[in-house]
Amino acid sequence: MIGLGVMGQNLARNIERNGYSVAVYDRHAEVVDAFIARHPGKQLFGFHSPQEFVASLERPRKIILLVKAGDPVDWTINLIKPSLEPGDIIIDGGNSYFKDTERREKELQTTGMFMIGSGTSGGEKGALLGPSLMPGGDRGAYEQIRPIWEAIAAKVPDGPCVTYIGPGGSGHFVKMIHNGIEYGDMQLIAEAYWIMHRGLGLEVAELADVFAEWNRGELESYLIEITAQILRVKDPETGKPLVDLVLDKAGQKGTGKWASQIALDLGVAIPTIDAAIVARNISAQKSERVAAAKQFSAPASSEPVGNKQDLIAAVRDALYASKICSYAQGMNVIKAASDQFGWNINLSETARIWQGGCIIRAKFLGLIKEAYLRQPELVNLLLNDEFRARIDRSQASWRMIAAHAIKMGLPIPAFAASLSYFDLYRSANLPLNLTQAQRDFFGSHTYERTDKPDQGFVHTEWEELLAKQKES
Repeated sequence: MIGLGVMGQNLARNIERNGYSVAVYDRHAEVVDAFIARHPGKQLFGFHSPQEFVASLERPRKIILLVKAGDPVDWTINLIKPSLEPGDIIIDGGNSYFKDTERREKELQTTGMFMIGSGTSGGEKGALLGPSLMPGGDRGAYEQIRPIWEAIAAKVPDGPCVTYIGPGGSGHFVKMIHNGIEYGDMQLIAEAYWIMHRGLGLEVAELADVFAEWNRGELESYLIEITAQILRVKDPETGKPLVDLVLDKAGQKGTGKWASQIALDLGVAIPTIDAAIVARNISAQKSERVAAAKQFSAPASSEPVGNKQDLIAAVRDALYASKICSYAQGMNVIKAASDQFGWNINLSETARIWQGGCIIRAKFLGLIKEAYLRQPELVNLLLNDEFRARIDRSQASWRMIAAHAIKMGLPIPAFAASLSYFDLYRSANLPLNLTQAQRDFFGSHTYERTDKPDQGFVHTEWEELLAKQKES
């Protein structure tokens, strides 16, 4: 293990607990010594030089990197590469960009070594107790680490939360999209919380009960569970709900942005995930938002129609329907990338390994797993019978809650994006006929006629035709 941040330390402890001896190295010798000292009697062995570290390992060597993505990964590989031999395996367990992983894999292949890009989700606790693992790269190299990966992964009833994703950078790609879905999930939950808090007037303690109740039903998930817990915590100094004292500026590490960028490149729409990224970006502009709030008046308050419990149930339905759209978008990006890069990713297996260990683990994923198991070529989760029926049951509530929030001036970018995505997808006809006519008008980009589909693409001289029509 190279890199003894919290994730590296916890993953090393997880591997050791499952019966393997682990050599550890960090460029800060004192970090290595402190880690070994905290865990006496364990099969953990610290080294102060990369050469001694590499020499201690049985061949073929299996070296896990848990360092910051980007240049630090290249720097670390170059540090140990002179001491490695053909057949050795480097496993990048961080959040590297998938194309960087593929570049590194090709560079290592020239010397007979292997690179496994393994997405790792679950945070600090997951690394220690069992993460969800998404390894990609050479299949033979993966088979050599598979017993370790299956031992340390989270476990669900149908197996360990790890599967071979595919060749190249597919493992890091799937982790990147996982993180994009995570962004969408978190934003949708935040909007549900805000609608009920600001729109329906629920106190924080009431909201904690609502989320706890939701976590006992179809919305059961890690993020809903921790939301209920967060809302119960009081600040020791003031006695106020601690969440009310948290500054509303959300950070991000870039994987969500990568997900949006690659989706654009692949021509796949992921508006819910995009909206979550936009929300985080605007949240960072705190001083501007405070100034703008003084310049614009809020809409006149309007009371929602219905009793409180019915309205809470409507928010739940809107959240569930929006989640279906968000996950559909994420799975579509994975499918598009798999097709383009020849990865042959199993979407059912991808959903299965997300059921435990990872941040987006949820009851909901079992349904997604089954949907793709029954229909491997399912083009969109919205067309799965169960999800289609669930959205049909949610439509009225979904639209009512979105309209109420907009009327009150509550920002709901992810809810609105999900609903618009659904309406776009279910519409046999869209106003883009006008867009295509505009493109042909100013740029001669041509268009197809609905009444003459066999004619192919045609161009119209719109101004000339309009002039003739005026003359007649």
